[in-house]
Amino acid sequence: MNVTINGETHQINEPTSVADILVKLDLSGKRIAVELNKEILPYDQFASYLVQDQDRLEIVHAIGGGQEDGFTIAGKTYTSRLLVGTGKYKDLEETRLAIAASGAEIVTVAIRRTNIGQNPNEANLLDVISPDRYTILPNTAGCYTAEDAVRTCRLARELLGGHKLVKLEVLADQITLFPDVAETFIAAELLVKDGFDVMVYTNDDPIAAKRLEDIGCVAVMPLAAPIGSGLGIRNPYNILTIVENAKVPILVDAGVGTASDAALAMELGCDGVLMNTAIAAAKNPILMASAMRKGIEAGREAFLAGRMPRKRFASASSPIDGLFL
Repeated sequence: MNVTINGETHQINEPTSVADILVKLDLSGKRIAVELNKEILPYDQFASYLVQDQDRLEIVHAIGGGQEDGFTIAGKTYTSRLLVGTGKYKDLEETRLAIAASGAEIVTVAIRRTNIGQNPNEANLLDVISPDRYTILPNTAGCYTAEDAVRTCRLARELLGGHKLVKLEVLADQITLFPDVAETFIAAELLVKDGFDVMVYTNDDPIAAKRLEDIGCVAVMPLAAPIGSGLGIRNPYNILTIVENAKVPILVDAGVGTASDAALAMELGCDGVLMNTAIAAAKNPILMASAMRKGIEAGREAFLAGRMPRKRFASASSPIDGLFL
């Protein structure tokens, strides 16, 4: 059956209560109101009401006046500045729970050959991260040439029904997983000409980042450190220079290890952070996903607030005038 939630159609294949839906949307326990088919649904009926085919739900909460602090990629605005990957989790259920806890709206997926002869009832990743709820960002992970990256993106576009937004990465070798910038330039030019909206992984070189922007990439994603290393931002001033010179969103990609790394990226003025291993390889991935979400939010608020200037010497918090000693 089809149920419309805040204007988007969701397919539901089993008896599901409104309370179940709120859990799946990471809204359980939050101060919200629900309208069911233009009638208010009382809170005490959330658990007992089972949604029906063609039901329409509106779920609302209170926000401050003015616009939300979102950012825009390829014409679409997102409120979550945390982007997450789907690899390295122990199973699809952990994947689902961690992504929900992260609050991410953009989720990356790798494109691989299908397993011929697999059980037809085996769960599919896109059943867990539905394109109805998330923006699916196919990536070219594992590609070492521009040709392979372009082929992968074209297959992804076919797989996802004309989807144009892709994450481009062309790697130089299997040890460092650093980007091959020369091949990345070639692939980016081909994909932009072919109508793709390209978010591109690159090194933390301001010159390379600017050239990729000039090619027409919709977002540039410099690494913080090698993929999967968890070392955090190694060259913050390079990232700062990239941010200051950019006219497209800049998102740190790769190398984040913990929430403070994500916060630092946001304090530098980045538009967002993409990560996978930092969450999936944590002892408690779901809790780490929640921590990363908070780190992103704290770092963004600190950037908007404007930190105090650094000083060489101490400055008393309390006034000296009026001391009675």
